[in-house]
Amino acid sequence: MGTVRTPRLISCRWPLRFLRGGAAMAGVVKVGSRPPWVGLAAAVWVQVAAGAGYTFPLYSHALKKVMGYNQQQLTFLGVANDSGENFGLIAGVLCNRLPPWFVLLVGAACCFLGFGTLWSAVSLTVTGLPYWLLWIALCIATNSSAWFGTAVLVTNMRNFPLSRGTVAGILKGYVGLSAAVYTGLYTGVLHSSSTKLLLFLTLGLPIISLAMMYFVRPCTPSLEEDSLEQSHFMFTQISSIFLGLYLLAYTILDDVLPLTDGVIYILFGVMVLFLLAPLAIPIKMTIFPRNRKTNVASDTGSTSHQVTTGAGDEEPLLATSSSNNLGNAQENDDASDVDMLLAEGEGAIKKKRRPKRGDDFEFHEALVKADFWLLFLAYFLGVGSGVTVLNNLAQIGIAFGLEDTTILLCLFSFCNFVGRIGAGSLSEHFVRSRMLPRPIWMACTQVVMAVAYLLYATAISGTLYASTALLGICYGVQFSVMVPTVSELFGLKQFGLLYNFMLLGNPLGAFFFSGLLAGYVYDSEAAKQDPSSSTCLGPNCFRLTFWFLAGICCLGTLLSIILSVRTRPVYQMLYASGSFRLPRSSLH
Repeated sequence: MGTVRTPRLISCRWPLRFLRGGAAMAGVVKVGSRPPWVGLAAAVWVQVAAGAGYTFPLYSHALKKVMGYNQQQLTFLGVANDSGENFGLIAGVLCNRLPPWFVLLVGAACCFLGFGTLWSAVSLTVTGLPYWLLWIALCIATNSSAWFGTAVLVTNMRNFPLSRGTVAGILKGYVGLSAAVYTGLYTGVLHSSSTKLLLFLTLGLPIISLAMMYFVRPCTPSLEEDSLEQSHFMFTQISSIFLGLYLLAYTILDDVLPLTDGVIYILFGVMVLFLLAPLAIPIKMTIFPRNRKTNVASDTGSTSHQVTTGAGDEEPLLATSSSNNLGNAQENDDASDVDMLLAEGEGAIKKKRRPKRGDDFEFHEALVKADFWLLFLAYFLGVGSGVTVLNNLAQIGIAFGLEDTTILLCLFSFCNFVGRIGAGSLSEHFVRSRMLPRPIWMACTQVVMAVAYLLYATAISGTLYASTALLGICYGVQFSVMVPTVSELFGLKQFGLLYNFMLLGNPLGAFFFSGLLAGYVYDSEAAKQDPSSSTCLGPNCFRLTFWFLAGICCLGTLLSIILSVRTRPVYQMLYASGSFRLPRSSLH
């Protein structure tokens, strides 16, 4: 018998659950084909755009000078920055009902309106703008990050459901690198002009979003382990590491040596090529399409048919024999579904089974789980303390005697990236080989964060850069571990909403730890030094803040350990075979 080309059944049911409404109208594409990898390459650019919130230290001093704000007013603008960046509940709800391109379009509009208002204030195009208006404008501007991040993260997590930690690490890693990208753009191409930077954010980011809208698409995921897929992920990770090292070297070189405009443009062009590196995967799949053959047993077991699955634009194929194991499994599932419905109609089943950890949860079902709040609190304490330092990094550098704080921001950015991409790969390795719960990495890194805060507080000579590097790595780990943990404990059905709820820990931390604590302590110390000045110099400017943050991280460590112990049985269930086992509830 010859082979007959029919759609591969395994790719038809599971994704439709997530593609209802507008997303379903967008359609899906094929298993093992190029579009998921094109979408991942496009997501890299969107994630860099989503890092616009990290640019606040680059233009905050100009905003403070032009508008005449004190440090506490500036720190509350930092709260606005973090509130907008991490308030993605609306985006999380809509990502299940609207296609990704529409979510990206909303993000582009937020960029244009919010950063446009800030640019008009700093450039004095419009004068006399009230503080409350700039606060709202900054919220709207950075809220674009929530729309950008939700669109690409939810789409790619669903496109690659068996590699959640790796995908989260890669995409969150590029967000971490974005601060170094913007720093290089700011100090090099834009010649350290805050006005030009805000103009770029107003016009450049919407253009990037509009250009990537078509490529970020829901695709039918592969539900089988694939070594070639893992090698593609490895290539993307390695290229991002080289990009991070290049950005660090570029920033240091630009600070140490006087570079001509021509050299700066060449160096910046090389950076753009590094950002294009993930596109090499779909290009390679186009030039060298992959064909693999699989034997499928016939009804009698006496005959086998060869099935060809193309990795290019060919449709995955399945032999016409309907009695193969996969077909039988799905027919049995369908039969069990019918039996369940009949039993419910006859009154045999009175109540729907509540989801267990690892199943797909509705939002309200997750809210009543202790593990959900343990994860939220642990994340809030770790990231909330880290964002306090990030929002005040320029002032911390000046207080410690630095004249140029851009290298400090670039160092934090690079180490943040290392933490994000490293945690994604490391946690993925140990969860598969040892079934080690991911939250344990949150516990370990919060111990290191406490040490970093103590180094800041003691102000030992020569430890500023080391403390910033340690904090950047650990800050990045919190993000990369939280994302797959949410999807593993509570499923992908409401992942966009659950993930964005967790992100509320960032603005809450910025409000309590940065706005109320760090800003107040800084202004108090500045008033002691010179009542007429709003600038504070010396380690006392943030010493009390750092002692408090160290204690906060100790509490976060305890909560992360408790969560790890509680969720160990869940990870033993999900990864008992050495690879992720998709729960049955996710297949319907």
